[in-house]
Amino acid sequence: MSYSAEQNLSVLYQEMDWLQSVVAQVICNYLKQEGHENHWFEITPPLVEREQSAYSDLVLEWELNTFERLALALAMAPAIKPEVLDILFGVNQLIDRGFSEFGGVTDKAFGGFLPTAQTLYFLIAANDPLWRVQVDLLLSNRHKFMAEQVTELMPADASLPHCAGVYKITEHWLTYLLTGTHTAPEHSTSFPAHALETPHRWQDLVLDYSVMKRVEEIRAWLDYGHILMSDWQLDKKVKPGYRAVFYGPSGTGKTMTAALLAKETGREIYRVDLSMIVSKYIGETEKNLSRVFEVASYKDWILFFDEADSLFGKRTATSSSNDRHANQLTGYLLQRIEDFPGTVILATNLRANMDDAFTRRFQNMVQFTIPGPSERLQLWQNAFAHVCELNEDINLARIAQDFELAGGQIINILRQCALLAIRRNERVIYLDDLLESIRQEFQKDNKTINITGMEYS
Repeated sequence: MSYSAEQNLSVLYQEMDWLQSVVAQVICNYLKQEGHENHWFEITPPLVEREQSAYSDLVLEWELNTFERLALALAMAPAIKPEVLDILFGVNQLIDRGFSEFGGVTDKAFGGFLPTAQTLYFLIAANDPLWRVQVDLLLSNRHKFMAEQVTELMPADASLPHCAGVYKITEHWLTYLLTGTHTAPEHSTSFPAHALETPHRWQDLVLDYSVMKRVEEIRAWLDYGHILMSDWQLDKKVKPGYRAVFYGPSGTGKTMTAALLAKETGREIYRVDLSMIVSKYIGETEKNLSRVFEVASYKDWILFFDEADSLFGKRTATSSSNDRHANQLTGYLLQRIEDFPGTVILATNLRANMDDAFTRRFQNMVQFTIPGPSERLQLWQNAFAHVCELNEDINLARIAQDFELAGGQIINILRQCALLAIRRNERVIYLDDLLESIRQEFQKDNKTINITGMEYS
């Protein structure tokens, strides 16, 4: 349900007023000021009702407790009503400086108090030390706030304690609470993955029969795997999850197939960006990857690793620190993949580059090949359908027979032909357009074709 900005802000401001009262009471208790005999937990959070705002619906749907609401309110305060945290700028009269136990940082571009994990520890556990376990849970990757990427704990400098990191709400959840509109998780170094989508349908998938048979095995697991693991008790005999490798030349449908498997089984699929996960600090890389796996496990995503041989290829002797680091990362990632309860698909152009010891751990190895003449004809027909008109001098069956092209290459040719047609202010594709576009596509691979005198009508 959609809500107006006024509805969403009204409820969020009430939550900010409650947070301000809680912060004041915690400080009062901690410093033994007048009124310290009261307890912040007795300050009742605002009553929320269903269909009141995006935040209200979240509280009720997730059944958030008081600790969770306090943590969420603290995380979004700098963005919603920063002045409610100004009291935390208080000065310790004994040392004439701020209270280190309050945590928090400031920034030149932002005059307010930015809460850290230490701030959350202070508010919840300063007067009740045993409640630290509540904060530990809130900051854990297993908690729904972290798993759903509602809140995040920014990495602190390597020389600082872990709790010195800024605790904040993520941008896409802040947008949702303000507007009621969900956006995809942010693609960043701390979350090196992005959603993979396709406009195609399952019937658009043109693969050799033997390849499609292997792909259907993966689809069957996605449809019935949970029944096999729980009802058939297969979980007592095999590791959870399903792991597959797609290998073959570029343009043969590896990425499209992965995206369609997700689309057809009602799942989301996220492509892990291998170029963003390698940090010079192995611990930081593991942390970034861990976050992706935790979220994917919680939300039942499919994880897709493209160009996987860059990490899982055959290894040479570890002659440098970079080699050792790469081996460490590969070992860590392989272990996470093996322990992942969902579906992982790795794609590579060259099967020979993959380490045999690694691939043996996978349930399915699917070889994507250059399509044969009958598949190519279907790809040509699918490509031009509802886009351009083919002139009567074009014999697609002959084109499909004579030119060995992958589906991705055929789409590139379609694009080039369409550009030629639109420049003439028409939608008709002529034989010369098609042959010239085919020639250009072959030239990308330093291949030449001689079409002089050949008949395609």
